Amino acid sequence: MYPSKTRPALLSAAIVFSLAACSQQSEAPQASAPSATAAASAPAPLSIDFSRVPEPIRFQASDLDTSIRACEHFGNHVNSRWLASNPIPGDRTTWGAFPALGERSLAIQHEIAKAAATAPGASGEVRSQVGNFFKSGMDQAAIEAAGITPIQAELDAIAALSSSEQIAEYLRQRYARGTGMLFGFYGSADIKDSTTNIAYAMQGGLSLPERAYYLEDREDYLKARAAFLEHVAKLLVLAGGSEAEAKTQAEQVMAFETELAKASLARLELRDPANRYNPVDLATADALTPNFSWTAFFSAIDVPAPSMFSLAMTDFFKQVDTMLAETPVEHWQTWLRFKTIDDASPYLSSAFEEQNFEFYRRTLAGQKEQQERWKRVLSAVNGGIGEGLGQLYVEVAFPPASKAKMEQLVDNLRAALKVRLENLAWMGEETKAKALEKWSTFTPKIGYPDKWRSWAGLEIRPDDYIGNVQRAVAFNYRFNLDKIGKPVDRSEWGMSPQTVNAYYRSTANEIVFPAAILQPPFFDAEADDALNYGGIGAVIGHEMLHGYDDQGSKFDAQGNFSNWWTDQDRAQFEANTAKLADQYSSYEALPGMFVNGKLGLGENIADLGGVTVALDALHRTRAEGFIDPMVEGLSQDQRFFMNWATVWRINYTEEQLKVQLTVGPHSPGTFRAYGPAQNIPQFATAFQCSEKDPMVRAGEERVTIW
Repeated sequence: MYPSKTRPALLSAAIVFSLAACSQQSEAPQASAPSATAAASAPAPLSIDFSRVPEPIRFQASDLDTSIRACEHFGNHVNSRWLASNPIPGDRTTWGAFPALGERSLAIQHEIAKAAATAPGASGEVRSQVGNFFKSGMDQAAIEAAGITPIQAELDAIAALSSSEQIAEYLRQRYARGTGMLFGFYGSADIKDSTTNIAYAMQGGLSLPERAYYLEDREDYLKARAAFLEHVAKLLVLAGGSEAEAKTQAEQVMAFETELAKASLARLELRDPANRYNPVDLATADALTPNFSWTAFFSAIDVPAPSMFSLAMTDFFKQVDTMLAETPVEHWQTWLRFKTIDDASPYLSSAFEEQNFEFYRRTLAGQKEQQERWKRVLSAVNGGIGEGLGQLYVEVAFPPASKAKMEQLVDNLRAALKVRLENLAWMGEETKAKALEKWSTFTPKIGYPDKWRSWAGLEIRPDDYIGNVQRAVAFNYRFNLDKIGKPVDRSEWGMSPQTVNAYYRSTANEIVFPAAILQPPFFDAEADDALNYGGIGAVIGHEMLHGYDDQGSKFDAQGNFSNWWTDQDRAQFEANTAKLADQYSSYEALPGMFVNGKLGLGENIADLGGVTVALDALHRTRAEGFIDPMVEGLSQDQRFFMNWATVWRINYTEEQLKVQLTVGPHSPGTFRAYGPAQNIPQFATAFQCSEKDPMVRAGEERVTIW
């Protein structure tokens, strides 16, 4: 698959939990950070014009809507005025704190890319590669002149296929080049032995967001299916087909993907690591899919035959095997042709790019207008050489003081979490000892990698946009495949420094905070502790608590998928988390459409635990005799909760909100702003709420987990 097309890419596929549904980018411009392991002879950082960079969103007491009581609806009390006066820009599907930080990061990246495109640099040097990639994407005249030519050879190869055996071999060759489209295949840590990378094969092949779009007759799904048929037909016509043929072929594509959808697991089922892990040897795998040899597959992708790899979702792969035997070759060709054009369309001439936008962004997500070209090109650069761009980013946009302050905050949050674990009333001593052992092995990563990835050998030309995309795809895929069978490199990052997000990786028991999230409203070196603990402090706590959510808690201190719980404690934990799932399932996001509390359970556990632990950590910073400074007439606890709500102020297009409710796993920001607070007694105390107020869940209704 090509990078950064229309849907977010996964962080390989170890069990990874991110803070936000859509990671955008950003960061603050003060002092420069040293590049990790930079050579003494490295060129000076690029000169960047920060006057073009927008300011981030900050909590301001003047934004509060005093006509709405905090105890009635805290999210609206903090955010309704801001949301009403800040509509979604036409080139976005959401707007709020996260997207605004993304816009800020993109502006910084834009300045970097422009400077890199004009600055001298040795061939192959990261600066030159980033500059050439950006320059090639901005050369619209060359892209228009090329039309469909860059993928014509691929289309010709598909047209020449004449048997199911040839189709199977063609699929293997596509995976060897990193553009396989039928299923996911990658190297990642073995969840039963987190020190070693193994190969994983996973379901895939769908163009719509989730299997339900193909199988259920909800109104928006029916509309999406109708629009998808039109999209397929239009792309095939753009590629030279007749309208009559294209209409018939679109039906073939829909039927093909519907069969895949029927055999696919739903999003909720995919949350369970056990459903994504099925170790088999090659003989067993070959017997499961006699029409698709896995032995030949490993040979084709130039990976030594493993003693074992994970082939989960066996119903899906059995269905693929059946389709190789029974689906007409012509239908396979139609689907392969469509997927090849569809995946490449964002990097082809404007007619293809516009059609891609019309379906994936305007129809499915409600985006009203195409983003400016430089933003679209930066998306491709990030997809192809993101950490390379990140190396330039931290040189100009990441203050070293931010990293030092974050390290202190992480230490404070870890200490507060330990106290909570030690004092859990519902957990027995045997399980508690294991929970504390896991706590002791947390690894934080802040800002940027300790060592930068090498991009040596990746050819990036200033006049070959889609060629650059294709070569980067192949280069990155080879990088991933070469991990299979080798020890896990715990120093690697799964997000670039310019990404506005954070994540927890269960197989490494690590919490990761890219540079770009370390700015307001999350982190501000000039702000009072209350705002920082309510922002980045709660984010730190959120990522730590992913290690103890309903899925992360299935991994031990070494990052292995194993049960470290007594049966009694696990049962109590699941009873507590079921109450939280029920709480969020009661939230109505659109008329008749509710949050899926089970699908979002991991994120909501992390939110509740993260806010609770961050508040504890804030209180632990107070010296004896502490006197509340009452900033802007608000107490520290009030400002803490208000900044947490500010982080989650966000508007959605109706279409994007429906997609998020379907695919999850993050609850809409509106509910994240106040959902945790309803269960925290200190919130009620801070705002003088009574047990009868909507913002207070008292007695048996209150959810306490960590």
